[in-house]
Amino acid sequence: MDLLRELEPAVAVHLDRHLAAAPEWFPHQYIPWSSARDYDGPLDGEPWQSGQSPLAPAVRDALLVNLLTEDNLPSYHHEIAASFGRDTAWGTWVHRWTAEEGRHSDALRGYLHAVRGVDPVELERGRIVHVSRGFTSTQPTLAHGLAYVTVQELATREAHRNTGHACGEPNGTRLMSRIAADENLHMVFYRALCADLADLDPDGFVDAFADVVCDFQMPGHSIPGFQARAARIAAAGIYDIAIHRDHVLLPLLRTLRIMERTDLGPQGERARERIGRHLEVLEDKGRRLAELRARIGPRQPHAAPTGGDRPVLPLPRDGSGAQGRSV
Repeated sequence: MDLLRELEPAVAVHLDRHLAAAPEWFPHQYIPWSSARDYDGPLDGEPWQSGQSPLAPAVRDALLVNLLTEDNLPSYHHEIAASFGRDTAWGTWVHRWTAEEGRHSDALRGYLHAVRGVDPVELERGRIVHVSRGFTSTQPTLAHGLAYVTVQELATREAHRNTGHACGEPNGTRLMSRIAADENLHMVFYRALCADLADLDPDGFVDAFADVVCDFQMPGHSIPGFQARAARIAAAGIYDIAIHRDHVLLPLLRTLRIMERTDLGPQGERARERIGRHLEVLEDKGRRLAELRARIGPRQPHAAPTGGDRPVLPLPRDGSGAQGRSV
């Protein structure tokens, strides 16, 4: 509670900055309605068949995982409201974040239905199962919570943007880039609070950050069939260990200056050593994954680009390659 009160003025400043930077946009403008036609059922339309989808199989996996993850927004709102509170600038942020996130599932579902990108029956059944399971945060402190949402928002940005690059058709690319831009602004807000908290409690924050990155799991890990889909997403180069390390963890470590701080005590130094060892493990696994890809050749016709500041999805529990746990 003391840290919540101490950080509240910073929350207000970062919220004002966010509101000034966040553009107004409308999901219905990003959906190619002219491509849509009736489905089977009460309207007696045409049943969905996989051959109707313009998307590669791994892209369909990525979009389904992305959408079902976004669908669980009610649980995420509950968890961050319970952690940050519903009063003062914290509460204003919680409700604004939820309002902006709500656009993502609306737009994604509309797009996928319009282009017949995925099986709508499978999608709806998966939504019911995933939302019924809910999401419960296991982060024990405010520092852990802020570190987690910062890593998660950047990973989600990477996932959405890389999926868009892999779509192979302009409407999907445009929509995913728009959603990724939202996720980036959310990450910037949380990252700024992490920097403020690191100055208030360097050892506590770095220790919490190490806990989060060394045992990271995306909120969509309970989606039906998640591990198999994550493996296919990684094999297609949309989101894998190397992306998670190079485009999520390393940029955050640089911006937050975690490996360069000179104000750490024994607790913080031990945490920093844990982070260093974890990065080495990720680098080694990423190298082996790249060697495997080189041997077996490309798995998908639409691969995500390999350079620059780009996006992705999370990894499996054993850290072997796809999304879920950060290894």
